[in-house]
Amino acid sequence: QVQLVESGGGLVQAGGSLTLSCAASGHTFVGFAMGWFRQAPGKEREFLGAISWTISSTFYADSVKGRFTISRDNAKNTVWLQMNSLKPEDTAVYYCAARGGGPTYTQPGDYEYWGQGTQVTVSS
Repeated sequence: QVQLVESGGGLVQAGGSLTLSCAASGHTFVGFAMGWFRQAPGKEREFLGAISWTISSTFYADSVKGRFTISRDNAKNTVWLQMNSLKPEDTAVYYCAARGGGPTYTQPGDYEYWGQGTQVTVSS
């Protein structure tokens, strides 16, 4: 059974950086894409970016391109989301997700597996 466990959330000041981790287990993730989403109170879940597990190609939402970076370590079955220049509007619960196939799918319904989420709060 696929398990995704996010960690690394917390409180950070505006302009700061934070790195989230997603530990994946329970499956061979070759051919999978690992995505990051976030959801702020009262808003829809928003795609941030994704990475191909096999060839490490990435795809980002325009809203975070240049500020957020996704990377992965196959040996550790871990994916990271590096977030820089954080803003109060980045405050949300951040989710890791996995899907069989490429990383260019941006809708939550395209992803089969989800972590429980980790809270990121950016203070002004």
